[in-house]
Amino acid sequence: MCRLMYVFGCLMVGGLVAGCGDNGATEADRIGVGAECTASVECESPDEEIELQCLEQFKGGYCGLEGCTVDADCPDGSACVTHDDGTGLENYCFRVCLDKPECNQNRTEENWSNCSANVEFVEERNERKACVPPSSGE
Repeated sequence: MCRLMYVFGCLMVGGLVAGCGDNGATEADRIGVGAECTASVECESPDEEIELQCLEQFKGGYCGLEGCTVDADCPDGSACVTHDDGTGLENYCFRVCLDKPECNQNRTEENWSNCSANVEFVEERNERKACVPPSSGE
């Protein structure tokens, strides 16, 4: 009975109580994929296996990875996308999203990313959308 009450309590407060989980955050959320940056040091992750870079070719920077070949190269919650960053086509790990607010939790309004279905996923799209950062405009 006590265990049932604990589970119910976790569900009632949306998993915010300590020990009740991580609120459904993906690995991409936890390590900051899509965050605004000016240097790679700002993209340092608590996960030592994944080293995000500050992709400075995008306006406001974008904490992510470039050079992926499949979704498995990307943190959970992100996907490998082919994108023209203004210098040609490149593959990037972009955060997967359902709507725009998910893309901008760690970005300022002038550098907001868009949650777009109009992207070229390296693997099957499967009705996914991705957070696409703004072009640098240079």
